[in-house]
Amino acid sequence: MRLFDYARADSIGTATRDGAMPGARFIAGGTNLLDLMKLQVETPETLVDISRLPLADIEEREDGGLTIGALVPNSDLAADPRIIEGYPILSRALLAGASGQLRNKASTGGNLLQRTRCYYFYDPATPCNKREPGSGCSAIGGENRILAILGTSDQCIATHPSDMAVAMRALEAVIITQKPDGDRRRIAIGEFYRLPGETPEIENVLERGELITHVELPPAPEGRQTYRKVRDRASYAFALVSVAGIVAVAGGKITSARLAFGGLGPMPWRNEAVEAALVGQEPSDAVFNAATDVLLADARGYGSNDFKIPLTRRTLVATLRELTQEG
Repeated sequence: MRLFDYARADSIGTATRDGAMPGARFIAGGTNLLDLMKLQVETPETLVDISRLPLADIEEREDGGLTIGALVPNSDLAADPRIIEGYPILSRALLAGASGQLRNKASTGGNLLQRTRCYYFYDPATPCNKREPGSGCSAIGGENRILAILGTSDQCIATHPSDMAVAMRALEAVIITQKPDGDRRRIAIGEFYRLPGETPEIENVLERGELITHVELPPAPEGRQTYRKVRDRASYAFALVSVAGIVAVAGGKITSARLAFGGLGPMPWRNEAVEAALVGQEPSDAVFNAATDVLLADARGYGSNDFKIPLTRRTLVATLRELTQEG
């Protein structure tokens, strides 16, 4: 690990000011950043410690939604009775991620900013456009079993690893930030992440020194919620395919649907056309498969991850069966 300076922020303003310095990075739980620093994938010049800022509360809003501080630990968020009752999809996604020890340290804001687990990103001895722009993508034509089949480019096929962010995408969360000049932004989670395109090293819309302070959840949606995760082992493994689903059925027909996916793309993936293919239809495997056809219309495997296409179909159909069954 290389030498770095350390600054402990005593206010949001101090944090954003120090975070705007060249080479500065925020650190809270550090469950991802410290690993990357040990491997010298990340080499910040300054770590700005935000772990003591007053951002660890979950508050109810007048509209019935919740405001979640960026420093709320994943374990606390998953266990909060208001989350379990109104947003069980989020609790299930959090509990599906990492280990209990890591969830105790990992923060809500940090979870949204996780870096990819692509093998080549973690190996400085191999070319990686996300780590070193212009060096090439070793995963294309290499070992890509865990990588993306949607939203990729010739520059990068990495996936976003967060389970929590997938549930947040289905719940239509809003990310609240503060810039060094004091301006605050409200960013819909669907507009927060960027596709790799020609610049895979730019993963989101945050500006230098801009700090996530809160995440807002709208009032709890109608319908049944579930989070289904397919992975290589039952604990401490990232999703090969995951589905966060919220579906309401009335009068024998699907009246609303929200679906977000993990393990498939460079961001928590959502395609509203898939949901539109379900609404107004009577639940059936034929309808579910037609919706899956929409989702996978542009899917592309890269060899080792070709299996994700049929796996996604089976996982989505099984999830929709669960969400629309009677009782």
